[in-house]
Amino acid sequence: MYAVIRTGSKQYRVAPGDVITVEKLDVEEGKKHNFEDVVLYNDGEKVMVSPRELARVRVSAKVVAQGRSKKLIVYKYKPKKGYARKKGHRQELTRLEIEDIIVRKSAPRKAAEKAPSPAAESA
Repeated sequence: MYAVIRTGSKQYRVAPGDVITVEKLDVEEGKKHNFEDVVLYNDGEKVMVSPRELARVRVSAKVVAQGRSKKLIVYKYKPKKGYARKKGHRQELTRLEIEDIIVRKSAPRKAAEKAPSPAAESA
């Protein structure tokens, strides 16, 4: 069983027990995070790719650590012009442990369906 999730404008293939590193998520260490943006789900028998079916799939993960990547050096140079710039960059990262891939029986209701209609309130 595996799923493909989208986070930080990248896609990751995940299975329960996997540990992945993604761009920084605003979640504390030790807390859980759910990914609703699932692109593909495969349970070994059936592959789900339809947005209607994927609305039922959720990937649950636990934040293991927050950190930063190795420093990348960005060096710009133009010969014979006296132009040289050196700059470093360290991307902030979040390490996640995938706990479970949950498939609900039905898709969650939208907020519009939960709220009572204006006609029902006036009656």
